[in-house]
Amino acid sequence: MDIFVDNWGAIGKYSLSLAVGILLGLLFHFVLYRIGRRFAERTEIVVDDAILSHFRRPLLLFFPLVFLVVASTPFDAGIPEALSRFVNLTTEILLTVSIAWMVVKVAYVLEDYLMRQYRMDVRDNLKARKIHTQLQLVKKLLAVIVGILALGVILMNFDKFRELGTGILASAGLAGIIIGFAAQRTLANLLAGFQIAITQPIRLDDVVIVEGEWGWIEEITLTYVVVRIWDLRRLVLPISYFIEKPFQNWTRESADILGTVYLYADYTIPIDTVRRELHKILKESEYWDGKVWRLHTTNTTEKTVELRALMSAVDSSSAWELRCEVREKLIGFVQRNYPESLPKVRAEFEKGG
Repeated sequence: MDIFVDNWGAIGKYSLSLAVGILLGLLFHFVLYRIGRRFAERTEIVVDDAILSHFRRPLLLFFPLVFLVVASTPFDAGIPEALSRFVNLTTEILLTVSIAWMVVKVAYVLEDYLMRQYRMDVRDNLKARKIHTQLQLVKKLLAVIVGILALGVILMNFDKFRELGTGILASAGLAGIIIGFAAQRTLANLLAGFQIAITQPIRLDDVVIVEGEWGWIEEITLTYVVVRIWDLRRLVLPISYFIEKPFQNWTRESADILGTVYLYADYTIPIDTVRRELHKILKESEYWDGKVWRLHTTNTTEKTVELRALMSAVDSSSAWELRCEVREKLIGFVQRNYPESLPKVRAEFEKGG
């Protein structure tokens, strides 16, 4: 305590320099942000808006620290060593955090740029889904790696942690075996995440059938995948599931999809007439893409004829609506024009003697 009393003049000047440095840093950030905002409003590019949006908070921490160091350095003579060590250590830790924060935000800026270049809200969004899927996984992986490195840099500022690190390295073999067994499933999921990012058996917004459920890939992380079911439920699966187990991906190569409708009728049904009616229904539908349509007799039984209507659509949602529309209109057509061709059961009765 006496050392602080004896050096109160130097400590006061040093504290004032710290406060001035922080205020100058905040002022510099405010002015720079206002200039950047005016510049961004005059341009149509996405990058400047993304930089202003994502780097505002990290720079709000970074600039005051830089100005603090510059302003306080000329006044650090004569202050207690404990105070100087505390300020320097705190500044180094916060600078490390701010720099790591900005490195991670680079991925967010890239994401905003690519989202504008490759839009997901278009019909043919296959390439966009590929890029967005890879970017989502890279962004999460970058955050994990940068976070670990930043934590390591911070811990290296403490002597006790450096000594602890030496002890841990001495027993790294045994620790590695124990951790390997304990985190076997977690590591498997992480490796599966890397594999999916490269090979892409699934992508964001892919239409899949998994565990008997039909839905869209909504989120892909390094450890799990969220599937949005058609009735708005969410199915959460470990990411290794999509490497180890079979599933259906309806949009693997493109969003185009074929839909089928089955119609069961009596043998008296005029198939050519039904075929012409199918084509008429499709041409009048807003959901048909005009590429593929067929009507085949795919099976016969002792009671009915099975007709399969095949039609194409631009995506799975349109295909679903198209199938429902065609099914309803074909049934109505047969009911109105050929009611005698609806499925029926025939029986013969013998007169009793």
